[in-house]
Amino acid sequence: MNFRVLTAEFAHETNTFNIRKTDYDAFEVEGVLFGDAAIRARGQANTEIAGFLDIARTFDWKIEHVVSASAEPAGPVTRDAFDRIGGAIVQAAMAGKDNLDGILLGLHGAMVTDFTPDGEGELLARLRAVVGPDVPIAVTLDPHANVTAKMCEHADILISFKTYPHIDMRDIARHAGELLQRTMAGEIRPKTLLVRRPMLEEANAGRTDVGPMIGWISKARDHERTPGALAVSINGAFPNADIPEVGPTVLVTYDGNPAPHELFAEGIADQIWESRFDVLNTFHSVEEAADIALNYRGDRPLIIADYADNPGAGGYGDATSLLGGLLRAGIGDACFGPIVDPETALLLHRATVGNVVQLSLGGKTDSRFGGGPLQVYAKLLHLSDGKLIGDGPQLGGLAFTFGLTAVVQIDGISVLVVSEPSQMRDLQQFRAFGIDPSAHRVVGLKSMQHFRAAFEPIAGKIIVCDSGALCTMDYGKMPYRNVPRPIFPLDRDMAI
Repeated sequence: MNFRVLTAEFAHETNTFNIRKTDYDAFEVEGVLFGDAAIRARGQANTEIAGFLDIARTFDWKIEHVVSASAEPAGPVTRDAFDRIGGAIVQAAMAGKDNLDGILLGLHGAMVTDFTPDGEGELLARLRAVVGPDVPIAVTLDPHANVTAKMCEHADILISFKTYPHIDMRDIARHAGELLQRTMAGEIRPKTLLVRRPMLEEANAGRTDVGPMIGWISKARDHERTPGALAVSINGAFPNADIPEVGPTVLVTYDGNPAPHELFAEGIADQIWESRFDVLNTFHSVEEAADIALNYRGDRPLIIADYADNPGAGGYGDATSLLGGLLRAGIGDACFGPIVDPETALLLHRATVGNVVQLSLGGKTDSRFGGGPLQVYAKLLHLSDGKLIGDGPQLGGLAFTFGLTAVVQIDGISVLVVSEPSQMRDLQQFRAFGIDPSAHRVVGLKSMQHFRAAFEPIAGKIIVCDSGALCTMDYGKMPYRNVPRPIFPLDRDMAI
């Protein structure tokens, strides 16, 4: 039987402390791609739609791909953006509901809108209202999802990526597609259970390159081979969301008796709770990071990641504290990026390469988080429209843009100035603009963890810095109002 399957990708990780709402234009920066345009752009890369298409070819599905849309993490998604993108998915389901056998979605799991704290739950509820209880819905999630009861109620299958840095998107999409095939064929009747602990996030944000998550993921894969277990997902959560259902979760998609899967999920959740103080990263201050850079003598670059100003978690990307600290320390033979400053990027595009320009650089969004503008003289080295094609484990083959982009030299540091926020996760994000990070002694970049997939192979040493920007690890500085209390680490002495 040739099943008819509706597919879509709609993703956003919402930092509710970010003052910039995510409107439709923000999605258009990365591209709101409908139908075949999405397949042409994303269908051969390491993406969810590529995995969906792999399964479609295997089982000869008839696919209708509605849309692929994502935006850089920022403030809540506007109703207009949600209704236009999510509405297109719901309308397609409504139009084809009489002949529709299944729905397969690539979501994130941490979308907050300006009218609901649970964007994915809202989308799934709207779809379920249209297609009824019998059409199976399968969903892939980012492991930084804040999974809700509503999501589990309306989706039959929920599977998160098992890597951070995320490099298994296509594989997990295939897994979801295979389970959807078995469900449509009547072989299984899946449901998904959820277990949560009262924490903002797992102690190490779910990283899978080191630490206890390696063992937990191994146990998850073992449990997936037990009777009735179809998929196990361990979500480190997204702590920069001030919402009622925040925090790490363990999901099991199962068929049949839930009891053994609840027992397994509770056991992993207990271990996450018991490991809540076991933080692996050392979060250096700006001064400490600058001192390490000043004394670094390795053969390969020292990578300094500004963890707190990560645009990939909704940081503004314009914090200047770390760059300022490196300049004050006299660090040379270095590169740094990005500084998100569209005003300065535009000013530089009106200058001539080779000129020295006086700049008020960065720090323009909210100087309380990561410092105000730097007053500097800079030599203009390079101008670009900001477009590139990635070649690393995450962005390989995908088009990307920083918007209007410039490179300037400030003392001994080449600085990438961009118009659109994004974390660094591909070497091409430097190299496309004339900066070879492997040729520098020190590389400063904005990212938490994803940079490791591309930058770790060129690094002599990696350190992380909490610059005090919007994604600071000092959660007590953030005005949480809606998370359930008590919750760790806001309430460090709590017990469960």
